[in-house]
Amino acid sequence: MTRRSHWEKVYRQRAASEVSWYQPEARVSLDLIRRVAPDVESSIIDVGGGASTLVDGLAQAGYRRVTVLDIADSALAIAQQRIGERAQEVTWVQSDVLNTSLPSASFDVWHDRAVFHFLTDPSERQSYVQQVRNAVRPGGHVIVASFAPNGPRRCSGLDVMRYSPTTMHDEFGPGFLLLDSVGEEHHTPSGATQAFVYCLCRVPPAAHSSSQV
Repeated sequence: MTRRSHWEKVYRQRAASEVSWYQPEARVSLDLIRRVAPDVESSIIDVGGGASTLVDGLAQAGYRRVTVLDIADSALAIAQQRIGERAQEVTWVQSDVLNTSLPSASFDVWHDRAVFHFLTDPSERQSYVQQVRNAVRPGGHVIVASFAPNGPRRCSGLDVMRYSPTTMHDEFGPGFLLLDSVGEEHHTPSGATQAFVYCLCRVPPAAHSSSQV
């Protein structure tokens, strides 16, 4: 089964509010984004955003340059239907972040709560970091959440990676400045608790001229 077919199947078999990562409100993500990008004209991409409620919160906060990228059309369709007319103000991209073409140095904030910890192959993680390096403008910010060291080992039938702030930053390398990290105890719809860690990095101008990952 391909990566895309796996996630299409997930969203066709279960309601968006039933998947383990569902959040009625993406509070931690919203707080971090508003902290580093208070200007509502900031360009924000939510990678793996799919059916996430983050786009709702961003729209309600007044952000007008939001892109949601997800590999599953069905996930994007759920979010589009949920936010109604406001969906016209969002750029929706159905693609795999590892091989999609993103405009260079075009985003002020890169956000991901759903993709990175599923990349168990080092070459995939390297491709991901290269995409971040290309797409985020010099001086922009990167917010990536993953399962913490005491978090689940599997999710949605797939193996996952678990990270501390240090090991997460090691994956991105010296071209990214780790500014902060935030822990979250996420309560799933089924009543389980999952430990997440959010890492906030800044992309210095030098990072775009470096070939190191």
